[in-house]
Amino acid sequence: MKPTINIEYCPKCGWLLRSAWMAQELLTTFTDDLHGIQLIPSEVAGRYIITIGEIVIWDRKREGRFPEPKEVKQLIRDHIDPERSLGHSDR
Repeated sequence: MKPTINIEYCPKCGWLLRSAWMAQELLTTFTDDLHGIQLIPSEVAGRYIITIGEIVIWDRKREGRFPEPKEVKQLIRDHIDPERSLGHSDR
């Protein structure tokens, strides 16, 4: 079964557009590999967490910053298809 990626974001911080942009980047890169992406408004202020199931791919508070799309693509690739090349995103 193809995985679903969850992006939990803080709506009070105005991070919906950032989350939608990241979802677009991931859906474009992993067109045939994902079941879908869920955008989840968080009830916790300042939250921006990307997960696959129970696996945390990126946590803004833990990392101290927002991820670049390239970083998230590499981390997701490493979980769903480690042998896959991401072309220019691997450089």
